[in-house]
This record gives sequence, structure tokens and C-alpha cells, in this order.
Amino acid sequence: MTSREKLLNALAHRPGPVPVDFGSTGVTGLHVTCVAGLRRHFGLPEHPVKVWEPYQMLGEVEPDLMEALGTDVEGIGGRGTMFGFAQEGWREWRAPWGQVVLVPEGFRPREEPAGDVYLFPEGDTSAPPSGHLPAGGYFFDAIIRQPPIDETRLDPADNCEEFKLLAPADIAHWEREVARVRGSRRAIHASFGGTGFGDIALVPAVFLKHPRGIRDVSEWYVSLLERPDYVHAIFSRQCEVALQNLATLARIAGDVVDVHFVCGTDFGTQSSQFCSRTTFQELYAPYYRRVNEWVHRHTRWKTFKHSCGAVRPLIPDFIACGFDILNPVQCSATGMEPAALKADFGDRIVFWGAGVDTQHTLPFGTPEAVRAQVLERLRIFAPGGGFVFNTIHNIQARTPVANIVAMLSAIREFNAAGG
Repeated sequence: MTSREKLLNALAHRPGPVPVDFGSTGVTGLHVTCVAGLRRHFGLPEHPVKVWEPYQMLGEVEPDLMEALGTDVEGIGGRGTMFGFAQEGWREWRAPWGQVVLVPEGFRPREEPAGDVYLFPEGDTSAPPSGHLPAGGYFFDAIIRQPPIDETRLDPADNCEEFKLLAPADIAHWEREVARVRGSRRAIHASFGGTGFGDIALVPAVFLKHPRGIRDVSEWYVSLLERPDYVHAIFSRQCEVALQNLATLARIAGDVVDVHFVCGTDFGTQSSQFCSRTTFQELYAPYYRRVNEWVHRHTRWKTFKHSCGAVRPLIPDFIACGFDILNPVQCSATGMEPAALKADFGDRIVFWGAGVDTQHTLPFGTPEAVRAQVLERLRIFAPGGGFVFNTIHNIQARTPVANIVAMLSAIREFNAAGG
């Protein structure tokens, strides 16, 4: 069974080997420090790791490391970064923690004597910085650049300036990406973008030089209750553009892509939800449903929903909206007990993640504790299919390589034993 066949088998809720994903998306990846450490561990050629996602400082998992990790999924993404500059013109940069990495030409940091690093939208250092890597940190935080809000002049179009039809350069990029992975034995996970309704990582628009509209995180959440018509207008425009772009992308990538990353909007905190079920059903669900219905009607892609936190009350709504996959399945959050999730929803949605806790066990536990938790999660989620192993969100900086290796060994042990 090829990697792609393993993934498709799991997505169809059929018993079989558990497929794994390390690095196919911006929520299933590895910090650059971990990528470098794993390359050393496996005796692979050492060279500066490419930072393909600078916001979270995620490192590229190259084919030789994919093989060593046993990953069954390969990702394709857009030509730009979260900060709006293209992934081209690679050069070396020494990160504050001492690692030399490869960054795009548009990665033009301002480094302060105290150790803080600032990044700029579109790499334009004449614009206000939009990203901040604090001294001692390992990834960037968004800088809120909320213009003063005048309720009498608030225009939904201001929050829609990033939603555009694909430009010729974008189409050419996607054609190259699809050609590159066509015929791969691995499953292909596409992060096309444009369908992340209200994704709080995107609301501050770190990719825009002078964002307008509502760009403050707190003010955005207030708007869900105080300005629902405004939010509906944004989502409606975004959805129309997204569907047109999906039609173009389906023509380019139709039979090559297996999974479509629809949305990274987080709806859960550690202990509750960011909005009520009623708000979700009235404000978000109509647009998710339109996207998922279009994808399922015109392609064979499975649709992927990312949301951290305590989202158990919303899982029936995710399913009703047509999502095939839920990630990262944060089992440490309130109400997210693994056995209950599998029993109640395991035949209706695929769990992609849940494999090991990245807040506690993987970074701070012993290799023995990691192995035990991984095997326990596999025993719970694997039966009957419907499970893709990944950590709960990205593997963070300073995670011991020995713990990552213990995780990998446990996966192989479980699959070798036939589950």
C-alpha cells in the first residue's frame, strides 16, 4: 500500500495502517530547530533549513527527511508567505538562537540590540512593522495596527482588500506546484488559501502595509455580536471570490490533490468556545457549507478544518457544514477526551492530529512518556480508520529530538503490529 493509498484508506474510514503527516501544512509542521535536529539525528546532509513559513518559523521537510520520518502526506502552498513577500531569492540569516537558516529575499528584519526582531509587510521596511519576534522567542507575533474606527464610515470593503481573484503569477505558480507533485506516491494536501473565514491569524493582515477595517483581534470578536451584518458582508464577498478561485484551481489540480485545507479559524479556547453554536450556525456555517458543497460537487478532494481548543460542542456543526476532517484534535482541552470523541464522531469525521500533546508531553515529558501516550492515542483513534497521525499542532522549538524519535518509533511499532 502506497502512502497515498494509506491516506485515502483512512479518509474512507476503512481499517488499515495509520498514515502520518509531518510538515504538509502550516498547522502540521515542525519548527526550524526541530527540522535541523532531526536531520542531524538521521545522518542526513546538514545545511541551512529553509523557513517556508516565517510567521511560525516552520522549516521545510525535504524529501530525504520525509522518508526518514515516514510521512505519507506532501503539501503544496501558495507563492507568498504570511507576510506578503514571495518565497524566492533565498539567502542565509542567523536567527537570534544562533541557527543559520534560509529566508526569502523579502524577509528583511530589523534587529534590535535587546534581541527583538521585526518583520515588514511585503518586505517593505518603509511600512510599519507587522511582525514581532520578542527577545528569547522562537516565532513571530502579529503587531496590531488597528486604524481608528469611525462607525459612521465603517465599510466591509476595507476588510475585503485581500480577497482577490488569482493573478496570472499565482496561476503559473500553482501549475508548477501541481506538476512537481504529480505522480507522487504520497498524498497531496493543498493549502490554496482564501477560504479561512474569520481566521484570527489573518485578521491583523500582517501581509498588508496599511490594513483598513477591523484588524484588532478583540474588536473582531466584538464584531461577531455587535456588527454581524458587517461580518456577513465580508464573508459573502470572500466566499464569492473563493468559489471563483476554486474553479480555476480545480481545473489545474483536480486529480492530483487529495485534501483541501479549507479553514484555520480557531473556535476553541483551552476550556470553552470563542462563540456560541448559534453564532457559528448563523454567521459561519452558511459560507463553510457553500465551499464544502462546491468542493464535493466538483472534485474528489476531502475538506480539512483546523480549530484548536475545546470545540466538542461544535463538532456536529462542522460535520453538518460538510467538513471531512478535523485538526488538530486538542485532547487536553475541556471536553476533548479521546475515547469519547472517537465513539461519538469517529464514523462521521476524520481526526487528523491528536497523536501527542505538544503543550506538555512531547516538549517536556520523557521518551517513555511520549511513547506511552502515542500508543494510547493510536489504540483509541486507529480502529476502523478515520485517523491520520499528527501531533497536536506544530512541533515547537526546543522539543527534544529524543522525544520526537520516541514518537516515530511508537508509530512504526503500532503499524508493524497491525494496529
